[in-house]
Amino acid sequence: MRPRCLIATVPLVLSALLAPPALADDLPVIDPIPEKPITSGIALVLDEVITMPRSEPAPPVTDARLRRHARINHFGELPDSSGRMYVPDLNGKLYLVKAGRSAEYLDVGAATGPDFFNNKGMGSGFGFVAFHPDFARNGRFYTTHTEARDALTTKPADYDQPGTIVIQSVLTEWTATDPKAAAFSGTRREMLRVGFTGFTHAIQQIDFNPTALRHQEDYGKLYVAVGDGGRGISSNDPQNLALPHGKMLRIDPAGRDSANGKYGIPVRNPFVGKPGAMGEVYAYGFRDPHRFSWDTVTRRMYLGSIGEHEIESVYEVRAGDNFGWSDREGPFVYKRTDRCNLYRLPDNDAQFGYVYPVAAYDHDPPPGFPCTADSGHAVAGGFVYRGSRIPELGGKYVFGDLVDGKLFYTNAAEMRRGGKLAPLHQLSVTDSSGRPMTMQDMAGDRRTDIRFGTNNAGDLFVLAKANGKIWKVTGTRPLPDVYPSLAGNLVARYDFEHPVAGNPAKEADTGRSGTPIDLVNGGEQARVADGAYRGSQYSLQTKQVNPLTPGNDDWKAGTYSATGVASLRAFNSARQTTVMGWVKMTGPNPSPNSNSANPGDFYGAIGIAGVLTGNSDGHAVRALLELIEVDGVMKVVALGRRIDGSASQTFAATEDWRTILPRDQWVFLAATFDFNTGKMALYKNGKALPGSYVVAGDPWGVGTGQGPYAASPTDPRGFKIGGSFPQDTREGNPCDCRFDNLMFLDRALEPWEIHSQYAVTSSS
Repeated sequence: MRPRCLIATVPLVLSALLAPPALADDLPVIDPIPEKPITSGIALVLDEVITMPRSEPAPPVTDARLRRHARINHFGELPDSSGRMYVPDLNGKLYLVKAGRSAEYLDVGAATGPDFFNNKGMGSGFGFVAFHPDFARNGRFYTTHTEARDALTTKPADYDQPGTIVIQSVLTEWTATDPKAAAFSGTRREMLRVGFTGFTHAIQQIDFNPTALRHQEDYGKLYVAVGDGGRGISSNDPQNLALPHGKMLRIDPAGRDSANGKYGIPVRNPFVGKPGAMGEVYAYGFRDPHRFSWDTVTRRMYLGSIGEHEIESVYEVRAGDNFGWSDREGPFVYKRTDRCNLYRLPDNDAQFGYVYPVAAYDHDPPPGFPCTADSGHAVAGGFVYRGSRIPELGGKYVFGDLVDGKLFYTNAAEMRRGGKLAPLHQLSVTDSSGRPMTMQDMAGDRRTDIRFGTNNAGDLFVLAKANGKIWKVTGTRPLPDVYPSLAGNLVARYDFEHPVAGNPAKEADTGRSGTPIDLVNGGEQARVADGAYRGSQYSLQTKQVNPLTPGNDDWKAGTYSATGVASLRAFNSARQTTVMGWVKMTGPNPSPNSNSANPGDFYGAIGIAGVLTGNSDGHAVRALLELIEVDGVMKVVALGRRIDGSASQTFAATEDWRTILPRDQWVFLAATFDFNTGKMALYKNGKALPGSYVVAGDPWGVGTGQGPYAASPTDPRGFKIGGSFPQDTREGNPCDCRFDNLMFLDRALEPWEIHSQYAVTSSS
């Protein structure tokens, strides 16, 4: 992690020279959680259930984070055996869903009147709904929504934060006349009203413990997760037991012994009778207790808590717990005097009694953002999977990052209080056809705004505000050979395990574009039983067939269209590209030049793989990984052309090519191209290869005008693999070699991603 809030260097250095040595507790932690998520090798298969109706805040907003297709917040099943699912939308409406169709059940915004407020703050509006476990008989359910406008002066809150109140969270009980009805008709009563001085972190989730049986004390008790209103960074509100802010409350909707006489306080709550404390408090020390759920087997409550600086935490919550905010952020010290850094726990930390996460991850703010800005990360709490249909997920707590859509799991058995953080495993995603995707792909937006849901059978659902879609997790696929961060830019991928149905001389694309390639001349025989890594069964064999006869009988692969391959449009105006995969030299290279009358004439290049330009004759390329002669010496190169028909640049590896690609040995090669900056790079087995640029000056023209710069706005004419001219009009630069898991991406991967992809396959 990078240090934050860099200020006046000279005074800092001078003070460091004059000051006594700092204790370890006084030094900022540069990388709070160095252990990064483990690639799980599991891809969740997501099948679309429904797209919810479009909704808008009122009045219209300028904050793009609130302009979503639908601000759907949860997906759950009514506890009445009807099979109906429910979906709350922050913009005001409660929907019921069954058989792939939605219907409005209640317009909470309209029913609560003109003070309903949903146009500022990420959680403003109709925040959540919880149905009483006896809903089928008593018709009761509970909602939380926000109000402002006249409510701030005409509707006194039961509890206010110190300062100027700008919004109120309201907890309401609704009683349906007929619980079986398709639309609500009945009565409502207000139970609790809390004022906040900020538009963020109000009442978040409310819910009932689904594991509590009718005869047990916790049955019918409502849990209410209340945020700190944004004041935790400047106050001790989350630690003040006299306020509900930054707390998990537990109340009895059927009781009336609260201070306002509208609900009851369970006698077994941990702070009942404690002077200066609200009896409603169940646990405290939260910043933004966003989503919680219970493991239906162990009956433990897990809560995803969104951090202030850089720690996203999952806690196991028990009665009386203090999670430390704002003295702690996750398992680190947070100082209000230094919002840009975290610090290690002091030696005497045990005396404070704080409870720390059972799982967590860290992150940096986006480049150029101040450390106090929206980091673009926030944990979305999930569920421990206890369904019966997907055994691979059994006992795993599945959750994610609601902004960028990354999905994770931890093993519930490894989430232990007081121990080490449970290892995080990053999940991949595929659509129903098995194509690797990311949640950003699925949501159609870089900001996914994902949430999770479940039904009474324990099935898992993922929903996205970005496009209003809800998906069901219908299964898993083994995906050990694609690192998850690559999936969103994986335009095409060929593992040679997927012949096109009905035509084994073609290989199907398991990337996003769905572009099949031809196994030219070799046909299905070119698919050989020699995988580059464990789990791979087949690879592609390319070779020169008869070096003594001029012609075009060489085995190669690719696709070609003189008018451009529309499915490869991701490379049209692309700013970056990566070409990589496993390569094995299987014969003498380079090959004799069959187009020459001189038997001692050899080709001056050995074809690996590349993306063609938009005006290519089969030879000119936009991004190519190849071996060519540089100053009379064969070199492994990355060769790129930004503008069709214009000059190319070559980056050549310094090391001898026969050392980089020894015969009969699988090697993982990668080449990256940044058309915006002019930078290129080569990698072998996950490590950068030293090299140099061949063409002097600026052949790509990235310094002649004002960027950003991109490749020509033309569809590539195809791919070439193992030789030139994939349209099979001429033999050129054949490679006697094998290929596996070839990838073409519309982004220049970071070095750590290339190493991660190599590690995924080399260890799988």
